[in-house]
Amino acid sequence: MAITQAVCTSFKQELLVGTHNFTVTSGDTFKIALYTSSASLDATATAYSSTNEVSNSGTYTATGGTLVSVTPTTSGTTAICDFADISFTSATITARGALIFNSSDSNKAIAVLDFGGDKTSTSGTFTIQFPAADASNAILRLA
Repeated sequence: MAITQAVCTSFKQELLVGTHNFTVTSGDTFKIALYTSSASLDATATAYSSTNEVSNSGTYTATGGTLVSVTPTTSGTTAICDFADISFTSATITARGALIFNSSDSNKAIAVLDFGGDKTSTSGTFTIQFPAADASNAILRLA
């Protein structure tokens, strides 16, 4: 089993047919679920699955947490979309990666995040810190 960071292939096609709406005030709801090292996630993921998701702990529950979208914009010739950092408190979690998905549209997969190793919180705060919202670093970039 492995987790490989990628923008999901199905998401790329769904963008072209207008499936996902990232508008902050009236757009879709995006979530992030955390997974153990036993998960198998990569660009072929098409939807959220509870298989090998971390257990409920503290404020983390099945299907993870709701992401706050940062207004899509451009930086030079690159379109970017990002999310605000998210934290789960009072949680004992060991996660190897995550899946961002659209809970407004059949839990369709957006992107797989690989943490590069197990990340742990013990009765504390587990935080996912997204990169800077710019053309080189934003979590979603169309160049």
